[in-house]
Amino acid sequence: MKTTKMFLGCMGILALAASMTACSSDNDDNGASNNGGNNGGTSVVYNWSTDGGFKACDHILFDDNGKDDANGVVIGNGDQNFVFKGKQTIKKGTYLLKGWVYIADGAELTIEPGTVIKGDKDTKAALIAEPGGKLIAKGTQTSPIVFTSEMAAGSRKPGDWGGIILCGKAPNNNGVLNQQIEGGPRTKHGGTDANDNSGDLEYVRIEFAGYPFQKDQEINGLTLGSVGAGTTIDHVQVSYSNDDSYEWFGGTVNCQHLIAYRGWDDDFDTDNGFAGSVTYGLSVRDSKIADASQSNSFESDNNASGSTAEPYTTATLKYMTILGPKTFDANFQNTTDYINGGGMNPGNGSSMGKFQAAMHIRRNSRLNVLNSVFIGWPVGIILDNEKGDTQGAAKKGLMKLQNNVFAGMTITGSDFNKVYTDGLYDYNTKTTDASKPSFSSSFFTLAANNNSILNWTAMTWSGIKSIIEANQQLSKTAGAFADGTDWTTGWANWDPENTQY
Repeated sequence: MKTTKMFLGCMGILALAASMTACSSDNDDNGASNNGGNNGGTSVVYNWSTDGGFKACDHILFDDNGKDDANGVVIGNGDQNFVFKGKQTIKKGTYLLKGWVYIADGAELTIEPGTVIKGDKDTKAALIAEPGGKLIAKGTQTSPIVFTSEMAAGSRKPGDWGGIILCGKAPNNNGVLNQQIEGGPRTKHGGTDANDNSGDLEYVRIEFAGYPFQKDQEINGLTLGSVGAGTTIDHVQVSYSNDDSYEWFGGTVNCQHLIAYRGWDDDFDTDNGFAGSVTYGLSVRDSKIADASQSNSFESDNNASGSTAEPYTTATLKYMTILGPKTFDANFQNTTDYINGGGMNPGNGSSMGKFQAAMHIRRNSRLNVLNSVFIGWPVGIILDNEKGDTQGAAKKGLMKLQNNVFAGMTITGSDFNKVYTDGLYDYNTKTTDASKPSFSSSFFTLAANNNSILNWTAMTWSGIKSIIEANQQLSKTAGAFADGTDWTTGWANWDPENTQY
């Protein structure tokens, strides 16, 4: 009996010791509630390792001090770089994202509808799904998921935090895992699986992203690197991004119902062989916010050098409503004095500039734009042949610009970056012949393209009502609201700077 008692006593000590290695949180689920509730009473063990020199863990929630806490409200342990290697669901609540949090190959992070995630300004917080990792943020129309600034209502600015990056294994024209993602994170992307799946973003808002980790090097609101067609991107709004609202580097993902709201630089930027699509998209510009590089709504390259690397950028953007700086501002002037940020300048070194074109297609891109409405830009379209042969692709029918409406453009087209003259540009002499129309405007107005050029009188801004009215005033067959259906109801936000979160 004595031996038995000693054995049981030793086992009790071992059990106590084992329990002390576990996190003190009571939660048998891989998620957490920001209300501190428990889900079953069992302890959660955090399994730590390293990944590329960074700390890595199979759990993603921590307390304010970076301590393991399955009921914590901080995403990431507070390090500038943290790697998540598990499969976890974050319960509905409000959380703070710290540092650059990588969702590693094989990991899955699921976020419940109605969740609000605020980006930490000091650590330039960003959430990065690496190739093979998945971000599943599936909100609903009445309960969207919001990624936003940690600053108080009324004091939020573009660039308050980093942004969202999804990277996959679909093709790009730089090769397999051979392209560094823009904005600073370590991640390389690219592969051969056109149907690769990086997760699911539905009914999601991304606000005030784009913190510059170095001067003029910002993460976009939503960056997609080689993201495959198995990924769902539907009903997403990016507001007040400090760089591009959306940028695709290769990939094949097909996106729907995207809103770019009052961004800093370009709205929809397509590069490096992006061959997917955007169907039903909206851009609304703030007439006081533009980038020193000259802001466009669509900017498209095959790659930076304009080479013939394949796959070509052949994305299709259709049923888009693109509202430029003159749409709602009768006093607009395309000068750096007028474009001063209008109270939204973050003072973080980001450079103010001018607006340029509704579409700037260049560097061998073969972008297709169909059934869309564009209003109130200094330049309607630039088919730029400085690098590559975008104009040749247009002549050969390798790109389509059809059934579109231009209204209220200062000029219909220009042939060269930062040339605001609708004249034929000579790339050999670098001169413009103002007596002849630009190649760009001549191509846009070809009868076979069935495009229209109309007048425009600036409207009063009144949110979605004025957006739909503007679209339908010009066309009931083109644009994102051609039939009058409001697909923004319940989840979009036209005043994110003053929303209480």
